Formats: sequence, C-alpha cells, structure tokens
Amino acid sequence: MAENIRADLARDSNVIPSAVFAGGKSTDRLSIGMRLQAQFANLNTDVKNATDPAATEHMFLRRAYLTLKAGLGSDWSAIVTYDFAGSSYDDAIIEWKKSPDFSVDIGLRKVAVAYEERSTSGDLRSIERSPVTRYFVEANNGRRLGAASYRMGVFADGKHDHFVYSAAITTPERTDNFTLASDAGNATNNNLAYWGTLAYTDKIPSGGTYLFGVGMGYLPDQGGPSNTGLGKGWDLKLYSVYADITAGRFGLMAEYLEAKVDAGVSATTDASPKGFFVQPSFLVTDTLQAVVRYSWLDSDGRGVNLSDGVRSAPSGGTMNKMTEYYGGGNWYIKGNDLKFQLGGLYAESKDTVTGLPAKATTYGVRSQMQIQF
Repeated sequence: MAENIRADLARDSNVIPSAVFAGGKSTDRLSIGMRLQAQFANLNTDVKNATDPAATEHMFLRRAYLTLKAGLGSDWSAIVTYDFAGSSYDDAIIEWKKSPDFSVDIGLRKVAVAYEERSTSGDLRSIERSPVTRYFVEANNGRRLGAASYRMGVFADGKHDHFVYSAAITTPERTDNFTLASDAGNATNNNLAYWGTLAYTDKIPSGGTYLFGVGMGYLPDQGGPSNTGLGKGWDLKLYSVYADITAGRFGLMAEYLEAKVDAGVSATTDASPKGFFVQPSFLVTDTLQAVVRYSWLDSDGRGVNLSDGVRSAPSGGTMNKMTEYYGGGNWYIKGNDLKFQLGGLYAESKDTVTGLPAKATTYGVRSQMQIQF
C-alpha cells in the first residue's frame, strides 16, 4: 500500500482520447490524475510556567494535486504533479522504464531514504506523517534537518528476486519550491548528495507481505547550527531502518531515523538526533480501519518545537525531546479514492537543550476528506 503517488494517480491508456491532444509527435498516450484533501485541525498547546499560544482551529486544503503523464513509446514517459494548495511540484520527472523491475528518473521527486516520507500521501493511515519523519525531512528551520524528501537529481529504483533497492545522486539541498527547483546553485551548495536503500520483501504464507530495509544519505555542506547558509564544510549523514508488514487485516509500519550533523548544535558541537515511530493498524471491517501510533524523538541538543513535529500545532518553545501518541480511524468509502479520516493526538516536548526541566504539550483532533482519480 506504500505506493508511489504517480502509480496511485495515473491511469495509462494505449490510445489518446479524442479530446486530448499532445504537442509532441512521438507521444502515444496521455493521462490525468487528481488528489484533493480537505482538512480540519483543532489543536491546543499548553506551556508549563508560561503563557500559552493561541490555539489552532481551522479548515484548509492540505493537498490539491494535478498529475499529468505522457508516454513516448514503451520506455519513456514524463510525469508532472503540481500542488495547487502548496504552490509547488510534487513530481517533475522524465522516466525511463525498461521493465517493471527497473526505472530511472531524472528531475524532481522524493528520494527513497526515509520510508514513510516516500510513501504516497494518498495512503497515510494517520492523516499526517509522524513527528519523527517531519523533524528529519521537513525544511531546515534551524531545528529540523531538511534531509531526504524533495531533491533534484537522477534516481534509480529496482527489484531483483526478493530485494528492492534504490540509488540517487542529487543536489544536496531540499528542493521544495519553484525557485529552488530552477536554481543553478552557489558556493554553498555546488556539490552532490548521495542516497541508497536496500530492502528484503516476501509474502507471508498465511497471506500478506513483509518488507525490511535500510537507507543512507550523505549530504555535503548541509550541517551547521542553523538554516542561514552556515553549513559550508559541515556535512550531514542520514540513516534509516524500516519495516512495513501486512497480514490479513493487520498492518504495521515502523521506522528508526538517525543523523550525524556536523556542528549541529554550535560551531564546536555536533548533534546526533534520533527517533522512531511504530504504527499498527487493523481493518475492523472491509471499510473501517483503526490506527494507533507512538513516536519518540531526541534532538541531541539541536532543539525541537512541537510545531516542528505536529503539523499545524501552535508553538510550544524549543525543547530537546518530543513524544507523540496518535489514535484514529479511517472510513474507506471507495478505498483510497474516497475516504474520511478522523484522529486525536497528544504530544509532549520536554527539557531545554541545556538540560533544564521544561515541558509543553499539544492535544486535539484533526480530520480529513480525500478524493482522487
């Protein structure tokens, strides 16, 4: 169920519909896809011995994807996914696919390192990705790392027998907007990042599948104590161990992430943030699914804010550690093509980066309606 978004959206055809016209003479198929997610978040943050920030109580578009795919013969295709809600690309790649077991992408997409981040947003069973994933991959704000996720580069994905693998060479910086996607680089990022994953997958005799894997990324000049371009000469290394299991009505996704950030705390102090999440799920009926998740994060002195891990949460101040508990349910009206999700969460950050006692908590609910074709 952890599929690539374009496989989730695009519907190939051998014939171009009469109402659709291709500009290129070699184009022999066109397809269009859409994903729309409308979300409501009601989240409160309490800060111990301090004034509480204003609560979040709002409706908004989470994603509004439009995917266009064109095929040029059996081997070549182009995929562009535009997110109207985020004013950014989700995919913009040229793909060469000689067989179902091997493909090469050139352009902008997510690297395969950080398994949950690469999983399609159309099948997130907990509405939002875990705080651990968000801390490691979301844009660097001086606390989060900005590792993995969107990159410009060359990506290879393949499968041989029971082994699934990927490799990529990309620009080092996270590419999450139009400006960065077309930027030619500068003295602080004119270099290359290297990525790789290897996993083993097989069927479960009683029905289902399992996958266990590892991943690693090397990002030159992406370390440093902040996001102000001070990373020159300070590198970042990312490591991942993950599992994805389905057995009958039961599912389990788990991942451990760790990083080595040169000068991640200060010019003289490195940081080694680490964290993990465990997310079991169970189909109570053919259309109703229960989901719970536990997440734990230690920033190792770099710092984490509740809003860094819990999307849309009010800020709770910079702390050193964070935990989150999530519980919710999904109603698959027409599978992932039409579903409603509802979940509650409780998250806690504690201790200052210097070790003094401190505490902030976020609690509340969020819901989401999704439709896609």
